[in-house]
Amino acid sequence: MPRYSTEPASRPDQPARIGILLINLGTPEAPTAQALRPYLAEFLSDPRVVELPRLIWWPILHGIILRTRPKKSAQKYASIWTPEGSPLKVYTARQTQLLRDTLTARLAESVVVEYAMRYGQPSIAAVIQRMKAQGCDRILALPLYPQYAASSSGTALDAVFRMLEQMRNQPALRTVHSFADHPGYIAALAQRIEDYWHQHGRPDRLLLSFHGIPKRSADLGDPYYLECQKTGHLLAERLGLGAEQCQIAFQSRFGRAEWLQPYTAQTLAELGKRKTRRVDVACPGFVADCLETLEEIAIENKAVFLGAGGGEYHYIPALNDHPAWISALADIAHSQLYGWLQAPTQEAHP
Repeated sequence: MPRYSTEPASRPDQPARIGILLINLGTPEAPTAQALRPYLAEFLSDPRVVELPRLIWWPILHGIILRTRPKKSAQKYASIWTPEGSPLKVYTARQTQLLRDTLTARLAESVVVEYAMRYGQPSIAAVIQRMKAQGCDRILALPLYPQYAASSSGTALDAVFRMLEQMRNQPALRTVHSFADHPGYIAALAQRIEDYWHQHGRPDRLLLSFHGIPKRSADLGDPYYLECQKTGHLLAERLGLGAEQCQIAFQSRFGRAEWLQPYTAQTLAELGKRKTRRVDVACPGFVADCLETLEEIAIENKAVFLGAGGGEYHYIPALNDHPAWISALADIAHSQLYGWLQAPTQEAHP
């Protein structure tokens, strides 16, 4: 068996093209325990996600978690599943098409825009192969994580690099590390929140909830915590909110180790105990709604706040297909293509 993959057939008249690969986390194919088991196995087997020695982690994963968690997770997925499928996949596909349309209108040349999932389908390997078959000899890998974490952007790019390791003829590659403070991204977040407030009124407190990571990861040099703080402060400033009106918290703690604090559920319980009249929660780290936003934040954490004595609870949807976000995404991608795009044709002057 050859060590390197056979290259797709090329035609002499096939033009060399630029490809943009959007990468998101992934989703099971259906909200069932049967579909969740291989998805969770792939996700939780990633050493970037769980940094424990395999000798310790494997018996826990295969002996306990994969026997019990798929059924519980399937029930949660079923509560947010749409007729079109998984919200994360639906919105990621929509973002891909809208970015493709925007760049087609903006650029003088055709750019291939595709999306892949780090876990599940469509896989990063399969999509890169498809892009190469379309003539892409330059690829921009753009993880859809505004704030870099080794367990999100890092593992997504790992998968891209592993795919290139297998190629006989590698494309030129560029990557986007993060866009936590990109002006267009911050403006899109602010616009999404202000649009919501225009329809539903303003809260007493805005809680910006980011996905959590183990505190040990930050202590070892992961920049995620600092990038979340950067996004939160820039967004609060853009909205004109002070510390008493807007705060940052972290959700989705897993296991017994300490994670980034303050914890979202604990913060909401405290706000409920104080009889806060209304809390709105936004999740700037997610550019597309998914299980964590639609079930954990919009349903589970709402129950925590109301159960503790709080008043109104609102979840503000993720950026999804908001026009301001699509424009910002196009700006982020376009800014990385310098030197790859054809120079504009200059008119000849006598």
